[in-house]
Amino acid sequence: MKKSYLYTILSVLLSGVLFSCHELDVPVTTELTPEVFPSNTEQFVSASGPVYVALRGNYGVEYFFQQSFSTDESIMPARGGNWFDGGQNQTMHYHTWTQDNGYLNGNWYWLSTIIGVANQTVNILSTTMPAGAAKNTNLAEIKTVRAFAYFMMMDNYGNVPIDTVYGDFSPKTNVARAEVFKFIEKEINAAIPYLSEISSTATYGRPNKWTAYALLAKMYLNAEEYTGTKRYDDCIAACDKVISSGLYAIEPRASYLKMFYPQNGPQMKEFIFAIPYDPAMSNSFPFRSVNIHSRYQVPRSARQKFSLPFTPAGSASTLPEFYAHFNDPNDIRNGQWLTGLQYQSDGSPLTVQTTKLGLDQFYKGSDGATPVTYHVNLTPEVVLRQDVSAFDAGNDELAWNMGYRNIKFYPDATSLSRNQNNDIPVFRYSDILLMKAEAILRGGAATLGSSAVALVNQVRSQRTTSPTLSSIDLESIYAERSREFAFEGWHRNDMIRFGKYEGKWGYKTNADKYRRIFPIPRSAFQLNPNIKQNPGYQ
Repeated sequence: MKKSYLYTILSVLLSGVLFSCHELDVPVTTELTPEVFPSNTEQFVSASGPVYVALRGNYGVEYFFQQSFSTDESIMPARGGNWFDGGQNQTMHYHTWTQDNGYLNGNWYWLSTIIGVANQTVNILSTTMPAGAAKNTNLAEIKTVRAFAYFMMMDNYGNVPIDTVYGDFSPKTNVARAEVFKFIEKEINAAIPYLSEISSTATYGRPNKWTAYALLAKMYLNAEEYTGTKRYDDCIAACDKVISSGLYAIEPRASYLKMFYPQNGPQMKEFIFAIPYDPAMSNSFPFRSVNIHSRYQVPRSARQKFSLPFTPAGSASTLPEFYAHFNDPNDIRNGQWLTGLQYQSDGSPLTVQTTKLGLDQFYKGSDGATPVTYHVNLTPEVVLRQDVSAFDAGNDELAWNMGYRNIKFYPDATSLSRNQNNDIPVFRYSDILLMKAEAILRGGAATLGSSAVALVNQVRSQRTTSPTLSSIDLESIYAERSREFAFEGWHRNDMIRFGKYEGKWGYKTNADKYRRIFPIPRSAFQLNPNIKQNPGYQ
């Protein structure tokens, strides 16, 4: 089974261990103590389980929204008041968020929880686990997860506190982003000698040595943004470590879309590190810990088409500016989109029985109650027809079917709830190749006999039947990344690096550069008076 490892650790762990974790400077309490647990080999392995449970937390929903709704990749307007959610989706789109935005608060809390649980688990295992290779590997894996959590905090919030000592609950001040970068880099490099070199079902969902190098590559590619210093040769060196391992390959064109299906897992040759999701998984933290992409991306009229046991909301869609990257008719990646007139799986039209007024709430005729059969048609533009100030497109069929929909994480008809079985990849081999190509174009030295265009063509050869590229530039790399990693949580990171985050799309015109990092939430200040707000925010 694709999740055999996590089933093992969670079945042992979640039967009796409950965590209560808050901000970085608030104590983490648990029934797991050196006096009662662990005491044997299986329990030592299981003791790392809470770290992975915490990591699963917001990654599939709230964290994705923060990365995506703040870009041209996706938008979630209100429809007749539905999904306004206190304006958090609106301010994400307009780049007018404040420190009270729900996503910013929730994700700070989530990332702080991962760090707090990792600190506690490292403390317990360091004290109770017998010395040896197993201990070194287990601790290195936990510290790598913690480093990844710190990376997400640094990438999103910039200047954050650093705390690695469980039991020291004195308030910490936040440190400069460049210092956080150095801390993460040091932590990863210290873990690498002890991380496993194996990539298999047995290690799936846990970071191995190649996960650590992939994370370093991502950091070095963005190092100029984080620290002011270019690190492109270091990015290339980290990518080469993964390439030279020989463990990963580009998923063939015929199975690209299947990488994101409910049956995905360790058999996917591109997956360097993925977060497993399964409706049967338990959760002991105050996070949803689910993958519910179908709930938000599938049109509500398409329940029968995908044989879903629930009615999807279909509330999130892409923007024309982002979809414009999908301009190659021979590209298999076009298959992740629902566009235009929709049809059932048997080829018959997907229709909705409504009225003239139900189809168009602004219909002015006297026969608004006349029944009509509407052939569902997903249109590219999202128009705030009902109320621009309330970010509202309206509450009729025309409004509900505005915007093309992404179904990369293909709807899971086997789940009895909105939660899907689709695992979410964090690092893929195609990202390694495209990061290396970009680093070369930005001034790094080519290695292993591969030019930037050759690296990009390695990916494209398994994505499109169109001719290979004879040349490549940064704009081409950006477009390729947009096609390859759509809805995987990396687009904000890419837009910032390519200088596009201050651009105009949809209804957004704000070009404030300080918004490349988010404000530290108000709740963090309430718990830790030593924190200082990021520049530009009150």
